[in-house]
Amino acid sequence: MAKRRRKKKAAAMSKSVLRIGIASREEIQRRTIEIASGKRRRQHDEPRVWFTSIDAFARVLSGKSMLLLEMIRQSEPESVSELAERLGRRKPNVSRILKKLTEFGIVEFEVGKHGKKAPRVRYDDFRVEGPLGRRVTTG
Repeated sequence: MAKRRRKKKAAAMSKSVLRIGIASREEIQRRTIEIASGKRRRQHDEPRVWFTSIDAFARVLSGKSMLLLEMIRQSEPESVSELAERLGRRKPNVSRILKKLTEFGIVEFEVGKHGKKAPRVRYDDFRVEGPLGRRVTTG
């Protein structure tokens, strides 16, 4: 129990930022291949999550998703059912959003009371990086 409190206290002192990149599918693929082949090393300040457009980014981090993330952070629900109840939404709808946020590494689950999956937000903030004033093509 004390170990968990120390971990929470340490996490509260250092703010965790998710860096998000916007680039064309070709640029993302080229970058991934260069890193996988050892031609390039991923830098600590480079984006961890990539989208091919602002629209794609907005579909994942929509207003509903942001509200859900805020509720998780504020209430620390012990299950998806509890989160859905607090939001006044149906569990399947909440589960669908959580699945997408989990795929992008924004949300993770820990074991809650009675072995249920408790959603947790992995980051405190996010930064979006991408080309300004030029169109990102998705081929």
